[in-house]
Amino acid sequence: MNNLLKFFITFVFFSFHITDIQAKDKVLIPDAHSGSAPIGKYIYLFNDTLQTYSNADIVFVDKFVNDNKDITIFQNIMPGIIWAKFSISNQHNIPDLNLNLPYSNISEISLFIKKGDSLELLGSSGNRFDFKRRVVTNPAFVFPLNLSGTDTSVYYIKIKSSHPILLPLFISDKAELNETVNFENLFFGLYFGIILSLLLYNFFLYISTKDESYFLYIIYLFFLGFAQTTVSGYGFKYFWPNIPVINEYALPLTTSLAGITGILFTIYFLRVSFYFKRLVYVLAAVILFYFIAILASVFGNNELSYTILNYAGIIAGLLLIIISFMIGRKGYKPAYFYFVAWVFFLAGIIVFSLRNLNIIPYTSFSTYVLYIGSSVEAILLSTALADKINLLRKEKDESQVYALSVARENEQLIKEQNIVLEQKVAKRTDELQNTNNQLSQTLLDLQDAQTQLVQAEKMASLGQLTAGIAHEINNPINFVKSNIKPLQLDINDLFEIIDEYNSLHKKDKESVNKTLKDIYSKQENIGLDFIKNEIQQLIKGIENGADRTAEIVRGLRTFSRLDESELKSASVHDGLDSTFVLLRNSMPVWLKIEKHFNANGVIECYPGKLNQVFMNILNNAMQAIVSKQDKTENECITVETRDIENNYIQISIKDTGTGMTEEVKAKIFEPFFTTKAVGEGTGLGMAIVFKIIQSHHGKIEIESEPGKGTEFIITLPHIQKEDISTQK
Repeated sequence: MNNLLKFFITFVFFSFHITDIQAKDKVLIPDAHSGSAPIGKYIYLFNDTLQTYSNADIVFVDKFVNDNKDITIFQNIMPGIIWAKFSISNQHNIPDLNLNLPYSNISEISLFIKKGDSLELLGSSGNRFDFKRRVVTNPAFVFPLNLSGTDTSVYYIKIKSSHPILLPLFISDKAELNETVNFENLFFGLYFGIILSLLLYNFFLYISTKDESYFLYIIYLFFLGFAQTTVSGYGFKYFWPNIPVINEYALPLTTSLAGITGILFTIYFLRVSFYFKRLVYVLAAVILFYFIAILASVFGNNELSYTILNYAGIIAGLLLIIISFMIGRKGYKPAYFYFVAWVFFLAGIIVFSLRNLNIIPYTSFSTYVLYIGSSVEAILLSTALADKINLLRKEKDESQVYALSVARENEQLIKEQNIVLEQKVAKRTDELQNTNNQLSQTLLDLQDAQTQLVQAEKMASLGQLTAGIAHEINNPINFVKSNIKPLQLDINDLFEIIDEYNSLHKKDKESVNKTLKDIYSKQENIGLDFIKNEIQQLIKGIENGADRTAEIVRGLRTFSRLDESELKSASVHDGLDSTFVLLRNSMPVWLKIEKHFNANGVIECYPGKLNQVFMNILNNAMQAIVSKQDKTENECITVETRDIENNYIQISIKDTGTGMTEEVKAKIFEPFFTTKAVGEGTGLGMAIVFKIIQSHHGKIEIESEPGKGTEFIITLPHIQKEDISTQK
């Protein structure tokens, strides 16, 4: 009877106790499948902002509120202490129940069980403490509930964190907890294996290809995997279990670095600067925000850091998807791989975020979707890189084919130009021969010189000169021709007067006086004194024309020296003067020529070859000045000679033309290199100049800047140390 009474009293007390709890709070009654869903709807929360209540006082606080959500999320870093309270009735007598919180980014967390009006500590953990301190060595926080039999207990969770708080709380027995932990480890192992495999695979590809895209992708992949490892808590477990202070900065730092390296990889891989140059500055601004997030975390402002990371991640994700789609529309195939990869990754982020916001249920898929999206993204980006290599190889093959085609076209063009030049030289030579017989010997000399110019540039130089020579010689010849007719008329008048005087011998004395008067009258009519002066002037004009013609021919002979096939002493100054004579017709009247001959100009050389050097350089100088857009009244060509030590002569030819860039200076002596338009130059002139100077054991230097003119400095020995006749 006493035992029955005791049982009845105990039953009534327990019933009233359960009723009292349920009147205030929801009571969780776990069953065999309770671990499959979060218990957030049974959780009551209270934020002790000012940390007013102690552990002993919190049991008397009636400010706990239930938000009726599966998962409680605090988007911002909460000040003070977060208290969570829940009640459990183990009516199914499930042994070894545990509280499982699969979210590792909490600084301090403690679990208490209510005993009367006080709290008893069941366990404490957090990423501010060594990892070995945990009851269960798992990235998630696991606490045994110590709920035996069919007891009903009230539990309090005390949380203090410098990071945003997420509370996906589960009640699991030991078997179910082990299964969950093993599955998490397996899934993370698969993810880590995929990332590590891709990392090593792309590293070996980078070693073999030296493509910077692979290098940037390796860095991005490293920080992406490192960020996921940090978020999941495995970084703390395996890499720095005894250095918990790293957890204060690890998540913002790794997330920011993953974002920064991802954007840098995107800029280089998608050629953003080529397709949309201005968008590079937008992406650079996002990178700057990531750096600000790192600095904010380092200086202890995690709230600002996480806020920046949230917005920067959204902006960067949307920008990269839009940019990749736009570049793909422009025909860049790897951009589509990138677009699909980021769609998968962003879809994973969206599903994960919707789960955290209680919009979609908390399932295995929604829990591990971030790993899935990240893995798919990494695989697709590796595929995109491989496709880019194929694309670059195809472009390289096409460029080589195009370069070969251009080279063949240039070769054919040079051959055709040489044929045209030969035809023009022959035609102009025939015209000069037919124009004046006095030039026949000169033309023969030019033809002989032509046969010795085996290179195309020599033919081009001869063709350029002949027109100027014809013009120069035609002027004095026409002057002579115009003087002959009036000279002939004046001579005829004199012959008539002479004939009149001769007729006096046949007349009588009376007729002589009359005839003399007629002769005097005729002399006055024709102006005998004027005729004398006119004849002298006409003869002088003819003489000047002949001298000018002789000067031109002499200058041409001095320039070409076709009769000099041996090394001999010659004046450099004479060669320069003769070159100026031949170029005088093609020089503008406003172009000034300054000559400063300060050296002993006589050296051992091949005069004709050396004159060819002067012709090429002076002709280029004149063209550089003529092609100059902003000309001044001081445009000139300055030629200066001076003797230097070791018995050498230095010849400086300086112009005020357009000047040359460093790239042009580096290639100026290469055969077939020219800055002129197609058809205006063969590119052989300066190559021949270099070879001639080299054969004279001399050197040629260039000093030039764009817009500041050019100076060629030629250094030659006065006496050749060995015979160079075989080098011509």
